[in-house]
Amino acid sequence: MWFYVILALVEAALMIMFAHFYLHMSRTGRAIDALPGPRAIPILGNLLQLHVTLVELFGLLREWGAKYYPVYRLWFSIKPVVFIQHPDDIEILLMSSKHINKEMAYEHLYSWLQTGLLTSGDKKWHQRRKLLTPAFHFNVLKKYMEITFEQSNKAVTDLESLGKETNVNLLPYCSKYTLNIICESSMGVSLTSEQDNNEAKKYKDAVYKIGNIIIYRLLRPYILDWMLHFMPQLNKETKNTLGYLHRFTSKIVNERREYHISTGYQQLNDLNHEADDDTAVYGKKRRLAMLDLLLTDEKNGLIDDAGINEEVSTFIFEGHDTTALAMCYAILLLAENKEAQKKAREEVEELLKPKNGAMDTSDLQKMNYLERCIKETIRLYPSVPMIARRIDEDLQLKHCLVPQGSNVFVHLFNCHRDPHFWSEPDKFDPDRFLPDEIKKRHPFCYVPFSAGYRNCIGQKFAMMELKSLIARILYDFYLEPIDHLSDIKIQSDIVLRPATPVQTKFIKIDRS
Repeated sequence: MWFYVILALVEAALMIMFAHFYLHMSRTGRAIDALPGPRAIPILGNLLQLHVTLVELFGLLREWGAKYYPVYRLWFSIKPVVFIQHPDDIEILLMSSKHINKEMAYEHLYSWLQTGLLTSGDKKWHQRRKLLTPAFHFNVLKKYMEITFEQSNKAVTDLESLGKETNVNLLPYCSKYTLNIICESSMGVSLTSEQDNNEAKKYKDAVYKIGNIIIYRLLRPYILDWMLHFMPQLNKETKNTLGYLHRFTSKIVNERREYHISTGYQQLNDLNHEADDDTAVYGKKRRLAMLDLLLTDEKNGLIDDAGINEEVSTFIFEGHDTTALAMCYAILLLAENKEAQKKAREEVEELLKPKNGAMDTSDLQKMNYLERCIKETIRLYPSVPMIARRIDEDLQLKHCLVPQGSNVFVHLFNCHRDPHFWSEPDKFDPDRFLPDEIKKRHPFCYVPFSAGYRNCIGQKFAMMELKSLIARILYDFYLEPIDHLSDIKIQSDIVLRPATPVQTKFIKIDRS
């Protein structure tokens, strides 16, 4: 009997070695192995080195980026991944019209977002981008600013109710208002009741959970979908989390569709797709939202119910979580950097004090220093620290050849702190974004919203939203640091999430 056991083990070992040599002696394998990177072992590749805590993983990827600069490779079992961070390489990749598809990491988003704008590729992505672009025209965004201003006022009022001085857990605070803004402006749904707030909290918890599940499975590529049935705890958590996320989205879509049915689609009939039309149907009583454009397209046969749900899921996730994180880090940085906080507040007060804190879109356009503070924040702390592309044909970068069948990860966090392009890269300095300073730099050493064909469709909206929220906070409160960024640990996630809760002290400004 032992003879057959030993024989089976030997055969298994030989098969593993054959598979390993076949993979690594192939054209793709040889090209990948020619790149620097930590030593990989047969079949498992670098997975054992990646089995660390999420905080340690974030640090490990940064460390390898510095050690093997400007490019390195990892094997996720039998999947090769090339990590780039040099602006020349990033420019070639992002400006290519051939390499717009996504695969690794994003495939774990399919069960949640299906193939919406974030995850789709090729023809479907082009069709959806064209369909959604009118909703993000500047003149349309101006109409949504009324909602943002209302939420900015509410953010301040809620703080004032807590007293003259209060310590605030930042991320839940920030995400409350960014979620309200995206739900009302994009979906036409106002989260005002206590039940709505409870549902919103459950949604945000579900987003956090799904992020952890995605990273867990990314580092364990051998866990295929069919295997989840044999992993009851992970399978249950995945199903429950996805089930809630889908129900939250479906409820929003169905409520908005039912509203239009009840009014005989009158507003949709009045909707003009021309972005510069200042039609009254955008009035306060029943504002038309980005979702209404999709419902109009559904009536015209350009998208179906499943398509609407996947785009709404994408809007809500991308439109609230990334903006909340940028707001959170901006508050932390302004609390630590008193001179920058003082200058930003003086700029805001000059605009808002004559109007007792009231704000309009023209004020946002004049907040140049605050905008520089926000840009410097998302340089240091890009809400999405990495983006990825699947390479469908050989791609020649400046520093390496990436063979067909590989995946490329763009390490934005490392790129934004590259000392070859940023002096004192870890220092908070908003004046880096003065026009003359921008002209001196490589255009692709700062790409927090990606660039090229797949740049972020909502970046203008995000910037306007951030300026509105932070401006009102600065107008009404002094910020004092409690948790310092030098002590805050970042964990690997689909977004740049702090590993533990972070707090800042808000002190009410006495204007009596």
